[in-house]
Parts: sequence; C-alpha cells; structure tokens
Amino acid sequence: MHRLLVRPPSPRLAEGELTHLDRVPVDAGLAREQWERYVTAFRERGWSVTELDPADEHADGVFVEDTVVVFGDLAVLTRPGAASRRGELDSVRPVVERLGLDLAEIAAPATLEGGDVLKVGRTAYVGRSSRTDDAGIAALDELLAPRGWQVVAVPVTKALHLKSAVTALPDGTVVGHPPLVDDPDVFERFLPVPEPEGTAVVVLDERTVLMSAAAPRSAKIFREHGLHVVTTPVTELEKLEGCVTCLSVRLR
Repeated sequence: MHRLLVRPPSPRLAEGELTHLDRVPVDAGLAREQWERYVTAFRERGWSVTELDPADEHADGVFVEDTVVVFGDLAVLTRPGAASRRGELDSVRPVVERLGLDLAEIAAPATLEGGDVLKVGRTAYVGRSSRTDDAGIAALDELLAPRGWQVVAVPVTKALHLKSAVTALPDGTVVGHPPLVDDPDVFERFLPVPEPEGTAVVVLDERTVLMSAAAPRSAKIFREHGLHVVTTPVTELEKLEGCVTCLSVRLR
C-alpha cells in the first residue's frame, strides 16, 4: 500500500518564509480546505495517510516534504537551510521511526531540504539552492551511494527548490517551466510546460498524476501524453512558494 505523510497547515501560514515571491494576503481557512481536498485525492485512490501532529508554531510546517526524504527503506531526516524550520524535525522524527524504516540524518553544518531532491529511477537530482548546500549534497551522496543511487547536483537560482522548477512524470520525463529552470540539459528527457504551476506533479500511480488546478494548459499536455490528470486547487499554498509536491512525503 502506498503511504503518505502530511501535516495540516498552521493558522500562521501567512508568516511563512518567502524567497522569490512578494508577500500577499493568505486565507488560512481556505488553505486548510484546500489541504483537506489534497489529502482526500490520495485517500480516494487507496493511499494510507499518516497525519503528523499539528505544529501551529511553525508557519511552514505544512510543507512536510522538506523535512524528510525516503529512498526505499531509508528515511533521511534533513537539516533545513531555513533556520526557522529546524524545529519541525522534533515531531517528524518519532513518526518516521514508527514506520520501521532505517533512519539517517543530515548533520550540521550541512543543509538539505527535501524540496531540492527529485528522484528519477535510481538517480537523485539534488538542487544546489539557497536552502541546500554542497555539504548537504555530499552528505546525501554518502548515504545513498552504498544503496546503488546516483546523486547529481543541479544548480537552482530561479526558484526556491529544485522541485519548485521541475518534477517528473511516471515514465521519468522531467517537466518544468523553462524560465524557472537553470539547466534543462542536466536531465535525460525534459518536457517544457507553459505555466509555472504546471511544473509540479505528484505520481499517484503509473498512469495518474496529481497537479495544481491553476495550470490547465500543462494538464492538457500531460493528458496528450496518455496520463490521467487529477487537479486540485492549492492557491493559498502557492502564495508561500508551495506546490503539490511539498505538501506530503510519499512512501511507495
């Protein structure tokens, strides 16, 4: 069974960190409704959902993907580049331990955020961004190399995280909005999409992806590639540089 880790949004969501976007009003109530619709999309397709305890003191806590990355039976607790987010790990660690996975952690002073890690096959593309540094990439490589993974560093200067700029379809094709992508040639197969919100897809199964409702032209492209596309509104999370990938940790 596919498993999902999520955390409900904090009432203080509007205070979250911003790097590339201007701050605009955020409706916390609507954000909660949109988060619930997001989780329901997984439940309806048979995913088992584990909900982390609320962390209302952490404005960015809903973006749980940044705190832990799972590679098969290995869970890697990150060390966020944003110091304000490091307290989120205290409530993530015990939940991950109960899942029965091998547990490793990125140690100080290295930084790594899960939004910078894109898995395609046995390759982990890792964004060198404002949140993830060279030491964090090297630490992840040290953990993964013995398990048969290849780590490829990717420059990220035009978006918050690598997965703010690119994600991957079920067949491994990397998709992204060209103005947000530093070097599309890094990827074996790259498919441009016309909307920035269309960069983020979550693979629900081999034929189905979940994406933002704000990118209808990108959704049309994915359907033309033979995929079933599930859309859900995440406008309030997108205002905080969030997207459909960073709202969960997927264990498949």
